[in-house]
Amino acid sequence: MDRLWTLCLQAAGQRRLATPSARVLGGTADAGLAWQPEAGWQLQGSWAAEAQALFPLYKPLLDRQAGAPTWVIGQLGQSLDGCVATHSGDSCFVNGPENLVHLHRLRALSDAVLVGAGTVAADNPRLTTRLVTGPQPVRVVLDPRLRAPAGAGLFSDEAAPTLLLCDAAHAAAAVARLGAERVLAVPGLLGADGEPRLAPAIAALQGRGLSLLFVEGGGVTVSRFLAQGCLDRLHLAIAPLLIGRGRPGVQAPRATRLSEALRPPCRTVQMGCDILWDLDLRGG
Repeated sequence: MDRLWTLCLQAAGQRRLATPSARVLGGTADAGLAWQPEAGWQLQGSWAAEAQALFPLYKPLLDRQAGAPTWVIGQLGQSLDGCVATHSGDSCFVNGPENLVHLHRLRALSDAVLVGAGTVAADNPRLTTRLVTGPQPVRVVLDPRLRAPAGAGLFSDEAAPTLLLCDAAHAAAAVARLGAERVLAVPGLLGADGEPRLAPAIAALQGRGLSLLFVEGGGVTVSRFLAQGCLDRLHLAIAPLLIGRGRPGVQAPRATRLSEALRPPCRTVQMGCDILWDLDLRGG
């Protein structure tokens, strides 16, 4: 997998080009990656079964090229009974080490990694790529009402650029707290019903050049992106664990009839003891 990951990083490095400058990565006689104009990056040569299973998880991120619309992937790890944490908030760790590495790979391949204010308050996440080789994404905290603790580590550790995304009504307070360079204030981020409107948030991030977004959590934030039709892909990692009346994971829009329920094209990948569901929310 180390060789494949090295080539994935090389392919991702050409993402801002209209057409990749290198059409073949890793050589033609050995296992490599080849760019095809109609199909994007493809495995070339002989690869182990693990690499063949994992590559499709990263290919949609590698294939994004300059000028493409914003593309959003979400990831959430939860138990068999649909919980991301116990009732007290303990979530370390629902998923196994293989899925944690996968999480860090998604960060490294994205322009920005986004979490909600609740996740920052509960977990104080670092949102870095420390478990893998790769660049640090811009860390974005979706905090329309300015509820994230100002003392959270990601606002002061200097490990990666960080933005606080808030409604324009709270811009002055956010700037006073964190400085103008760390605040992205968006008019209309909060709707009349008090709920976040995610399309303006995505547009504001795209305006900063952040067009490949990774929504990492928590369950409320990922569910909001799903409900508002703002996710292109969802990686749902299911752990062999029963938590029992814990904090809920992904919540899809309510369907009255099964014919109305989301049934996206999908595939599964074994991640240690976990099963990762790769859901294509724009497919079919």
